[in-house]
Amino acid sequence: MQDRYAGDIGDFVKYGLLRAIRGTRRVGVAWYLHPDAGPAGDGKHIAYLHDPDRWRHLDPELFDALRDLIQNDQRSVANIQQSGILGDAVFAADRLGVADVKVHHRKPWRRQWFDRIKRQLADCDLVFADPDNGFVQDGRFKPTWQSHAKRIPLTEAVELAEGRTAVVYHHNSMFKGGHYKEIQWWKDQLPEGTMAYYWRRVSNRTFFVINPDDHIRQRLRGFADRWGDRGELN
Repeated sequence: MQDRYAGDIGDFVKYGLLRAIRGTRRVGVAWYLHPDAGPAGDGKHIAYLHDPDRWRHLDPELFDALRDLIQNDQRSVANIQQSGILGDAVFAADRLGVADVKVHHRKPWRRQWFDRIKRQLADCDLVFADPDNGFVQDGRFKPTWQSHAKRIPLTEAVELAEGRTAVVYHHNSMFKGGHYKEIQWWKDQLPEGTMAYYWRRVSNRTFFVINPDDHIRQRLRGFADRWGDRGELN
């Protein structure tokens, strides 16, 4: 996650999904908060806010909150936290950029960062992880690389999901065979029963739901039905 993405269409779907499936669970958010960086124009996908007839009915309270954030020039993770859109959620917002960390210190630094995140979210029973780029295989994870601060290795995702449900953001890539094969490939690496919601608007992304119970499964299906052909369960 980066501050400049706050309120864009990706935010609308991810908070909409979390609000739909949380029920009485306490949500914990692992922001994987990275300093603003990337191609010029990233975070510009806010046109949906100018088309309320098409989008607002999906979650009016959330739509209005994100529109206010944009209109008041308050695009930041801190303001998302203060908005109350996720109720009494716990937010783990320690920044993850490693540019200022010496290269030979980056591997233990990453582990220490992740251990802090787990402690901060220990009392939550539904956790959301929001890395910019999503999954990376453990064997290909390079904690010494600045770019890999935007990724979540499989072991971190599985640890976050231990004893509870975890939702993990993944930005779909140029995977050989296309996005559907990519989604299935990652599902095969994750615990049995993992569900995936594939978002097909503006910028393709998938939300992997690890260790869902029957209640969350039912709520996730209801969410997918309500949001229609904008996305689909896999």
